[in-house]
Amino acid sequence: MKAIDGCLAPLKDKQAVEWDLSGIDMLDHVGAQLLWSAWDYKRPAKLKLANGQEEIFKRIEAAGKLEMPRARKERFGWVTSLGFGILHFLEHMRGFVQLIGSVVQDVGRFAGNPRRGPWREISANIFHAGFQALGITALVGFLIGVVLSYLSAQQLRNFGGDIYLVNLLGMSIVRELGPLMAAILVAGRSGSAITAQLGVMRVTEELDAMLVMGISHGYRLIMPKVVALAISMPLLVIWTDAAALIGGMIAAKVELNLSVRYFIMKLPQVVPLANYYIGLFKGAVFGMLIAMVSCHFGLRIQPNTESLGRGTTTSVVTAITVVILANAVFAIVFNGVGY
Repeated sequence: MKAIDGCLAPLKDKQAVEWDLSGIDMLDHVGAQLLWSAWDYKRPAKLKLANGQEEIFKRIEAAGKLEMPRARKERFGWVTSLGFGILHFLEHMRGFVQLIGSVVQDVGRFAGNPRRGPWREISANIFHAGFQALGITALVGFLIGVVLSYLSAQQLRNFGGDIYLVNLLGMSIVRELGPLMAAILVAGRSGSAITAQLGVMRVTEELDAMLVMGISHGYRLIMPKVVALAISMPLLVIWTDAAALIGGMIAAKVELNLSVRYFIMKLPQVVPLANYYIGLFKGAVFGMLIAMVSCHFGLRIQPNTESLGRGTTTSVVTAITVVILANAVFAIVFNGVGY
């Protein structure tokens, strides 16, 4: 085909060439299209055709004159998109509520017969989601404590309120920032891992194999992850709070010359014990939400790599959004508690 194109290309610009196709016994549409391209999409002045060839070139000539219909612009296309978005959201909500019900049933089954429960799966998830996250949560918590202490000290110094830095750091870290930071880090780190794990199991058909063998997805895969994160997250909250307070304590010593002894003695006085309980409760709820959102999107992944990547990204974004929304709800519910 390339050789024929190469032979015909030099003849494009030669208008006086006489074309005699009467000696060709068989000419199909592909060959006629090659000649039509060599003629610059119009008939040459001197052309001799055999019987049957005229019909082929008439069809090619007519096809070149056709115009594609213009795409119709939908005046209310945004209404259709909004409707599909709402239906898609309601479908996800329905699946998520079903997942919550399944987890509640599996937890009840586990509580009724704990000896035969999935202890290995729970301990493995505690190790991966909890213990292996100690490093990153401590680092981020420490840096947030340093930054918050420096910025707060600069403002408090203008009003002579240096000693109130402990109040500000204690309440903000223990009640809000500690649980929220730990949850966001776990959602990005462990949530994506959970979704990717379930997605790979879908791609490799391991989930189908479990159903064939009569092994419940909820009892062996989902419930252990929910229980593990419900246990790990309060511990990570304590760990993150401690790292952030240490960072704030060091920055307060450098910036305001507040002694470490004063900071440690003042902290229990200005932060009521109820705030610690609120932080731990929020951590446990955040952990369960992250696990269920990650499992929800992991089980909906289709057996292809594109769906795996898109599902993992959507899972992380949704988990972080749900955590922030839940934190806003808790801020309203616990308003006036712990002050």
